Order: sequence, then structure tokens, then C-alpha cells
Amino acid sequence: MKEKLEPLKLLANETRLEILNILLKEDSYVEKIACELSLTPATICYHLKKMEAAGMVNCSRSQFYIIYSLNREIFDKPLFAFIKDEKNVDAEEKYRKAVLSNLFKYGRLTQIPTQRKKREIVLSEILKQFEPDRTYAEKEVNEIIQRYHEDYCTIRREMIAFGMMTRHHETYKRVK
Repeated sequence: MKEKLEPLKLLANETRLEILNILLKEDSYVEKIACELSLTPATICYHLKKMEAAGMVNCSRSQFYIIYSLNREIFDKPLFAFIKDEKNVDAEEKYRKAVLSNLFKYGRLTQIPTQRKKREIVLSEILKQFEPDRTYAEKEVNEIIQRYHEDYCTIRREMIAFGMMTRHHETYKRVK
């Protein structure tokens, strides 16, 4: 998480924002940037090294100069990519596995959960048995669901209610 925050911290400096603005227009070198911003080359070099370490800029040699360019990949990412916590994703997956292991015994659903989140997890697990973009007859859907639980009507209706499947007359299609 710390390395993800580094680019955001670096953007909190006016000089660095001005440097990025220059590099947004064109690739440049330390002396030219220093001249444009009326700062010393040492100051510009300091900021560029920090931004390079955070992956915000790239550098390459061209004869006697080190040319700096903007790393556009990092700026194309949505902001939430910087703040999304992998620990949270791992916790969600752990919770999902716990729910499935508690509610499925020997490959069958022991009970339909009443909590919405748990029900969605269970339904998405059963939904994996349906191929995307394939149309199923109602009888086929019932047979597949019955492998997991005897109350196929409720599970089928819930899949439709959650938007996991669509129904057109007596044919069904997986959405997700």
C-alpha cells in the first residue's frame, strides 16, 4: 500500500506538478526544465529522481543529455487503482470461501441463505454451471440447479432477481 501512495504524495508538490506539466507537452532534460521554471538544475534533478523512483517519469540517454519523459501508463490508471487495498480483496475471497464451505456439503447446498450477500455468493457459485451466451430451456435449468438443491424454483427466481440470468418465455440465459 505504501508504494501505491508514493505517486500521490509526490503530486502534492507545486514544483513537481509544474515539471509534469512541462513533460506532458514534450520530453525534456534537466537544464531546459530548470530554465523554464527559473530553478536550479540541482532542484529539478532532485524532483525528477523522486518522480523516477515512483515510476512517474522515465529517463533515457541521448548524447550528452538525460532525457526525461512522462510515464503515461501511470497517469492512465483510474485513481481508485492507487487506493484499492489488496488485503481487502483477499479478505473478500476468504469470506467467500468460508461461506461456500459452510453452506455446501458434498457438493450440495445445505440451505438457501437468508442474508443477501451470502445468497449472492451461493447463486454465483451455482451460476458457474451455466455457459455464458447459451440459451437454456426451463427443464435444463431446473436439472442443473437440482444437482445443488431441491428447491430449484426459488434458486432460479433468485438468479433472475439478482440479474444473473434473464428469462424470455420459457428460455433462460446467463448474464454474468
